[in-house]
Amino acid sequence: MRWTVLWMCSWWLPMGGAACYSIKPLPIDARLASPSPFDGRAAGEARVIAGIRLRFCPAGTFVMGSPPGEPERRPGENQVEVMISKGFFIGQYEVSQGEWWRVMGSFPDSFNVGHGDDYPMYRVTFADVEAFARRLTSRAHESGELPPDWEFRLPTEAQWEYAARAGSTTPIWFGTSASSTQGNFLGEPGSGERGTGGPYNGGQVGPAFDRTVPVGSYAPNPWGLYDTCGNVNEWCRDWARGELPGGVDPDLYDVLGDANDAGSYSRSRRGGCYADPGWACRSAFRQRFEPERRHEHIGLRIVAVRR
Repeated sequence: MRWTVLWMCSWWLPMGGAACYSIKPLPIDARLASPSPFDGRAAGEARVIAGIRLRFCPAGTFVMGSPPGEPERRPGENQVEVMISKGFFIGQYEVSQGEWWRVMGSFPDSFNVGHGDDYPMYRVTFADVEAFARRLTSRAHESGELPPDWEFRLPTEAQWEYAARAGSTTPIWFGTSASSTQGNFLGEPGSGERGTGGPYNGGQVGPAFDRTVPVGSYAPNPWGLYDTCGNVNEWCRDWARGELPGGVDPDLYDVLGDANDAGSYSRSRRGGCYADPGWACRSAFRQRFEPERRHEHIGLRIVAVRR
């Protein structure tokens, strides 16, 4: 398998001007998979399966990560080219408490930063959300709404960022700055427990609720996804590692990542949350969390994928 060099130029440099840099590209023999009859017809096509409202993400390629000069860029965001070889469906909303109750019949823990059918589910471990996905898959197969070769699960980091970007190349799908009038994060300067709140990159000062809000409270991205910027962090299926995975359908579910300082290992999470400043809602921003832990800042968004 041979690789060629992909060169990009950045105009994000703080002092002005541009700098060119290389991105690890796709293998030259990378190919999209044959379409499935179950695929959507276009990006953002809406579908309801087992009561979950979904949007279609077509097969395609994109550049994952952030360019060197992106404001508030963090380590581990070096760009890589990614091919999503099969189209998939992703939750239009973060999974709500009402949806969780309908599928599971109980909650694994109590709620302390927002409670109600339309609020996002949170305080769930990685095992909790995998159990939810398995039960949802079983129901959808039994009802005939989901083909036998499709399943519900958590997205990979690549699938999450591909869907969150929805074709955009800016730090957040709606542009180069962010206000908490556009997503649920700490948009007031100095807000939050650590006093780190504030809008992103000159965005308008906005509220700092410091708690969740009902899913779908802000405008959706071009593919119809709500709350990819803030509200709750969203579990991804990959083990967390320092560098972004590139290539065709990168999936680190079975590839143990980099150890934490205490010797434990974490899964990935994306999207930022109500307790984060605006920069943490960038599409490329990556975080990690130990899979056995639950916390009010982390919930989930489900995908339906072809095996």
